[in-house]
Amino acid sequence: QVQLVESGGGLVQAGGSLRLSCAASGRTVSLYNMGWFRQAPGKEREFVAAVTWSAGLTYYVDSVKGRFTISRDNAKRMVYLQMKSLKPEDTAVYYCAAGTGRGQIKADYWGQGTQVTVSS
Repeated sequence: QVQLVESGGGLVQAGGSLRLSCAASGRTVSLYNMGWFRQAPGKEREFVAAVTWSAGLTYYVDSVKGRFTISRDNAKRMVYLQMKSLKPEDTAVYYCAAGTGRGQIKADYWGQGTQVTVSS
């Protein structure tokens, strides 16, 4: 089992920045790649970014490339999503996920989500 707890969401003006954090625990957590997904009101959940635990390879959806940065701290079992130049369309509940595969990971575990609201 893997447990994921997100933090760091909030309200920010367009053009601002936020950093989301995800604390991962569980005996097998290091076996999984980690990612962030988001779900806006009335829309399906979508992939945002992913990072592999071992090599630290990163992947992003096109709409956030150059603005968001995913990183991880293996020793602390933390995953971060640094978000800059935020836009109103980034407003969503952001979920941390642990899963398999490269790129858009197939999530096996989810956190509870953290709300990000970007005002125009």
